[in-house]
Amino acid sequence: MFPLRSTALLVLLALQFAAGSWASCQTEKKCDFVCDCSNCIDEQDCGYRGETFECDFEDAEMCGWTDKSLGGIYSWERHQGGDTLSDSGPSSDYTTGTATGWFAAVREVRAESLQSAVLISPEIKQSSPTCRLHLRYFLWDSGHTGLGSAPLWASIVHQGSEDAVVWRPEASSVRGWREATIFLGRIPSTFQIRLHSQRSEGQRGNVAIDQLRFLDCALPSLLPGKACPEGMVRCKNDACVEQRQVCDGSDDCGDGSDESGEHCGGYNYCDFEKDLCGWDLRSLSPLKWERINQQKIGTSDPLKGPGRDHSKNTASGHFLYVTVPDTGLSADWAAFQSPSLQPTNSSHPCKMVMYTHQFGPRSGGLTVMVTDLNLKPIWQRGGALGDLWVKAEVEIVNNVTFKILIMAAVREFAYGGVAVDSIILSPECRLSSENNSLEGFPKPPKDPCTDPDKMCDFQADCAGAEDEVRCGDFSYPEGSSGWTDSSIGSQGWLLGHNITTKEDYLYVAEAPGQQLTEAQTRTPLLGPTGPNCQMSFDFSLAGSPDHIGEVSVRVMDSVLGMEPKLWEFGGKTGAEEDAWQHVDILIGRRKQRFQLLFEARAVKLYSHANIRVKDVRFVHCHADYSSSSPTGLSCNFEDGLCAWYQDKSDNFDWTMVSGVDHTTGGGTSLAVDVWNPSLRGVLGRLISFPQAPGPTDYCLSFFYKLYGPNTGVLNVKLMDSTGHEIVLWTRSGAHGNMWHEAHCPIPSQLAIFQLMFEAVRSGFDGQISIDDVAFLNGPCTAPRMCSFEKQDCGYKSSSKVKWLHRNRQSGVTTGPQTDHTLETKLGYYMMVNTAETNLPHGEPAVLASPLRPGTTKTECVEFWYRMGGENPGFFTVYMKPSEGERVAVFSDSLNQGDDWRHGFGNIISGLVDWQLEFEVVGAGGKDSYIAIDDVFLAAHQCKDKGSKCSLERGMCSWSNTQNAAVDKLDWELTSRQAEKHYSIPAEDHTLGTEKGHFLFFPSTNRTADNQNAHLLSPHLPPTKGTCLRFWAYKPSSSDCQLNVWRLSDGRLNQLMVIKDLGGPWKRFDVDITSLEEYQIVFEGIKGTAGVVALDDIDYSIGINCANEVTDPIETLKKSDNAGGIAASVIVLLMLIATLVTLVVYYLRTQQRGIPSSAPSGGFSNEIYESDLTQNRVRIPPPQNHPMAAGFNDVSVYEEREVA
Repeated sequence: MFPLRSTALLVLLALQFAAGSWASCQTEKKCDFVCDCSNCIDEQDCGYRGETFECDFEDAEMCGWTDKSLGGIYSWERHQGGDTLSDSGPSSDYTTGTATGWFAAVREVRAESLQSAVLISPEIKQSSPTCRLHLRYFLWDSGHTGLGSAPLWASIVHQGSEDAVVWRPEASSVRGWREATIFLGRIPSTFQIRLHSQRSEGQRGNVAIDQLRFLDCALPSLLPGKACPEGMVRCKNDACVEQRQVCDGSDDCGDGSDESGEHCGGYNYCDFEKDLCGWDLRSLSPLKWERINQQKIGTSDPLKGPGRDHSKNTASGHFLYVTVPDTGLSADWAAFQSPSLQPTNSSHPCKMVMYTHQFGPRSGGLTVMVTDLNLKPIWQRGGALGDLWVKAEVEIVNNVTFKILIMAAVREFAYGGVAVDSIILSPECRLSSENNSLEGFPKPPKDPCTDPDKMCDFQADCAGAEDEVRCGDFSYPEGSSGWTDSSIGSQGWLLGHNITTKEDYLYVAEAPGQQLTEAQTRTPLLGPTGPNCQMSFDFSLAGSPDHIGEVSVRVMDSVLGMEPKLWEFGGKTGAEEDAWQHVDILIGRRKQRFQLLFEARAVKLYSHANIRVKDVRFVHCHADYSSSSPTGLSCNFEDGLCAWYQDKSDNFDWTMVSGVDHTTGGGTSLAVDVWNPSLRGVLGRLISFPQAPGPTDYCLSFFYKLYGPNTGVLNVKLMDSTGHEIVLWTRSGAHGNMWHEAHCPIPSQLAIFQLMFEAVRSGFDGQISIDDVAFLNGPCTAPRMCSFEKQDCGYKSSSKVKWLHRNRQSGVTTGPQTDHTLETKLGYYMMVNTAETNLPHGEPAVLASPLRPGTTKTECVEFWYRMGGENPGFFTVYMKPSEGERVAVFSDSLNQGDDWRHGFGNIISGLVDWQLEFEVVGAGGKDSYIAIDDVFLAAHQCKDKGSKCSLERGMCSWSNTQNAAVDKLDWELTSRQAEKHYSIPAEDHTLGTEKGHFLFFPSTNRTADNQNAHLLSPHLPPTKGTCLRFWAYKPSSSDCQLNVWRLSDGRLNQLMVIKDLGGPWKRFDVDITSLEEYQIVFEGIKGTAGVVALDDIDYSIGINCANEVTDPIETLKKSDNAGGIAASVIVLLMLIATLVTLVVYYLRTQQRGIPSSAPSGGFSNEIYESDLTQNRVRIPPPQNHPMAAGFNDVSVYEEREVA
């Protein structure tokens, strides 16, 4: 019994200890940015979670953030991007970059007055002076109703105080996540953070936040009984702080002891709470500083004032402030000064600490001057630094009595200003009874020699290039002085000079700032720039330590704000001081003005270790500069982008991808990897250099891939000189893992224009690629595919009653609700109104295709048609040779329901040029129409209904749907040999090799679980027994599901469910019966991992799986048979005549030896030869159904040539 009692006692003691530990964690230390419990449970749901102090909103509790909006009209909610590209809000969260990720966003609001939405954090105990909140935010005016002046801002509220505004981002509309930092500062009591949005009209999700991370918010750790590290000072609470933090106006200890009289006796500290402390606000300028607080400035408009003071971090605290008066700006500077102070020397300088708030475009900068007999500047800080109080230190050595004069520059802009608070003068700054008279004022700076927007635009507008000399380019004598230190932390940038080499350089040194942020220096506002703009410089991270630090380059756009790093380097370049490395960075075309920034952080500042930058130069940066390319817009991307460049105002760039190109099969193509987890945003654009106008049409040909179950859209756009964009060509949906050739007609232009490839990411799983671009003078050849999106592909009406190029948004009341290609109201088709009032009984309406060259092969024309209304008419498709009578290849006169149907017919043309004619003959219709879409000419004869589809030549008559109400994903066509990304079967079923093709549906973490993809057959007739046979593959590791359905009249009837296969390809037979017309549907349902695949799909109409005939065998329509026979006879006669002519022509030209001319517009890589003249016979590509192949104005060929 003793062992049992001992065990019970141990358990009891353990439980008691655990309970005691739990109790110790449930103290006032919860939510203080310190993990007091071993599992950090005391820091859960504090506005952040756990020891990382982050919140990504993936948890339903939102880390404790709650909506406290009043009225219920406008509020915050936890939100996802959605399965399709939304008309509002982010397409994905920032943390995961997918539609499955969560973020906090506002709901839709439509009200007559401003409404406020408030998201509030839990109570947080206190924060340190260095506390800051890094976050991602989203501001987009998708409805073009205006964001208003304050669509998003943050405030803090703590015990006994009003809201104090701490963050106000620029109210600019950008469809993408941006980053920001909220500087919370020292808050000595319990507080909460509030995120506000104020709008009267806005769409859902257009204001959003994500990935919150609290940084450096904990007070210093207590070290009772332990000595402070060398160079540090002990606080009364046993914490330790650096010597530089003592007597600097901030409570770094957490108990205020570093600012107490024990350490700071003799210091003159002024927080302006009671008075001016002897500072004199009188000035010669009509613009005056004033002592004020935020409560007096006002709290109704969050853009006014600094929002809070420094000393108390509240709206009630006082400070000195200057901004543009309500009456307007009569002078652009204001100054205030100290009392007279006694002379100082270098061993006992007067040291001044102050905190400045330089916020918004009105802040022109701050200068400290010493005034005795003269006025001389000794310190300056330019421009706006953000929404925070920044520490500054100034040392003054002056051998006569002097005053300190602080002067602010103010600009005439919409908001912002300059504030000063918490001025501390060291004991060496002793008052003096003397008063020197200023003998004269310094000469004011010269007026700018040109407009401010032309300063630093990389083109000399003034004599001697005065407008470009101080812009950061070291090639100018004063260029290095154009870099301004904007550091707010303990490290900053200084300008040095090497006496030996007579070179200027920038280097990182100790700085007085209190924030734990990188050293930062920036240029003035630059640009705009052209597409060739480059920045070059030499850099050195030299010294004996193994890791010196990091240095990077960033762009801060005047509209888009801070952008991701353009370039970065970490580590060291060498041990010696001359260990320089050179780098060239593409800045590219930027439409708005911007600043370039160097950011750096040294691991530790040693005398024998440093970070330096020199010889900064800007090359080819003027907006109108463009270099000539030997290939122009024609490019195979083996040697760069040729005459194309990346757009810098979009969300992501196109990237070079090796080993999967079209040119050689192993070279380079250009791609957007939608499945890349680091990709954020919606748009990626590749833009051509400006092209000169011309009288002729042009043709842009290229090869492309749209691969993956959830990829997006590829557009070709034309952009005119005003920036207006026109879509010329578009593609969407799954297209298979293969290259397709496209021909995009470009109409003649009267002014300079640019072309654009635009990738629109509507999904998160796939890849968009382009290669072998050619730009030629002259019109494109007739396309093999036409979806009628934005263009009519050369189809023209040749009758009195016209066919119309329409979509549902064209204002028509008659016609299809959606097109077939996109299955939306935005999609286009060709349509004729067959109502008797428009098309009388017996009258034809004819739509003719462009003329096509004849061939000895039988070709198959496929198309989709739709007949609606009462008595829509007689619909016939003809093949019309250039000589002889036309031949019917398809006809229909039945109105079988308002739905898109698949039609096809064989084309036997011989070597005679021919064209298609779609003819409708009126039948006295009422509210009726006939429409066509997605016309495709395949280079092989049509397959019989129900014939086996091996997927080796495409998807036959099977198709994905683009109807977002039905599914969100697509089935994809691939082979093991071509696959580079997904885990798929090692071989297909048909060939049993890695070259064989099959359809597959993957499960990845890029899309949400349980999403589906529908694969549809054509419409099939009623049947008493039709056998469906197919082969399926699903490994045991896959948790995907495969369903087989019969779709009739919008209703799904389940035929089979396949969950577990767990092995190689398996065959399934399904008998189908239906009293009405139907379609077969293969539905893939996504799991968490794995794949399901299909191959060798076969349905035998009217024959069941026991090979019994169940339905009467219907003969083909007479018109179809007669057309084929007539065409054969006509073509045979014409073929004989043509062959005779060709033989004679060949014999004559063979002796002449005339070389054929090659088409213009070649490539820099000569291995690739563009097939622009179509003088090579190629095996056609897989015969993709319009929805699978995207169907647009393109021609498609495979790479393999036939000898």
